[in-house]
Amino acid sequence: MSTNFTFPRAAERLLRRQAGLLSTVQCEELGIGRETRRRLVRQGRWTSPARSVYDTDPVPLDSRSRDDWFDHAARWHTWFALLVHGPEAIATGCCALVLHGVAGLPRGFPLEVTRDDRSPRRSRHGVAVVDYYAAFPTTSVSGRQVARIDHAAAQALPKLPRQNALAVLDDLARRHGFTPDRLTELHELVRRRRGAARLHDLFGLVDGRADSPAESFARLSCHDNGVPPDDIQVRMVVGGQVVARVDLGWKLPDGRWLVVEIDGLGPHSSPEALVRDAPRQNQLLASGQLIMLRFKPADNNRPGGVGARIAEVLATHSWRPGRYDTVGTPVRLPTQ
Repeated sequence: MSTNFTFPRAAERLLRRQAGLLSTVQCEELGIGRETRRRLVRQGRWTSPARSVYDTDPVPLDSRSRDDWFDHAARWHTWFALLVHGPEAIATGCCALVLHGVAGLPRGFPLEVTRDDRSPRRSRHGVAVVDYYAAFPTTSVSGRQVARIDHAAAQALPKLPRQNALAVLDDLARRHGFTPDRLTELHELVRRRRGAARLHDLFGLVDGRADSPAESFARLSCHDNGVPPDDIQVRMVVGGQVVARVDLGWKLPDGRWLVVEIDGLGPHSSPEALVRDAPRQNQLLASGQLIMLRFKPADNNRPGGVGARIAEVLATHSWRPGRYDTVGTPVRLPTQ
């Protein structure tokens, strides 16, 4: 038997969409027969993480090196959940949010699907088949039926840690057209679900300017520690030019600013980006008008999160909340 194998051209788009996964049915439709599949698995070129599901990337998911690993892993788990339960499975909750392209979910988000017929099905391979959601509208995304984005969010939010819930809400506001009115409607959908009580305060904190989930996490930590930022995505202007935009900012009583940058994800993630940031940071600090703190996303996992550290610094400068009333206004720094 020949060991040569080339994917049919028709498979390329499907593999990109499904994070490298294929079902048995899809393989048969592509002309990849059972003996070929068995041979590829036996040779270690494919794996079979569940019956009737094949992973065409032989590298284990946790060992893959790619810049978009978190997004890739979320899509892999979502498609695994759908393929395990067949073509009639409908993505709900977090799985639906992944297919809608919503950011902010935790790495180990709940995997769940449902079916139109609400037929009882056992959970398989960590994927729950739920039948307790009231009827909800669906839409087609990437060829699969998916809970509509507002209902998917209402299903998912009560099951998420608070910081991830805020990150999801921020992303809905920033990239998915959730206006204040739509957020109010979403709040009403969430209000009727178990676990919603701990989320009510988050709707008042949503800010579509948040640039990344890590920034949302840090901002929530600051609120929880009694030091809500005076502004976020603060534009710093020197000589009439915007020279920087900092993640979080507090105006101190003496007129200076405490600014915080969250490194490690998003725009500041690569070594090259940090090198580019250095001259900008030097220019800001040379003004004498800024105190800068930088944190990694992992710093927020310590007791009290980054908010506790920021609160300590603000206390030394006698900062108090509620004294800044020009949100969104650029901060003008003196020219050196």
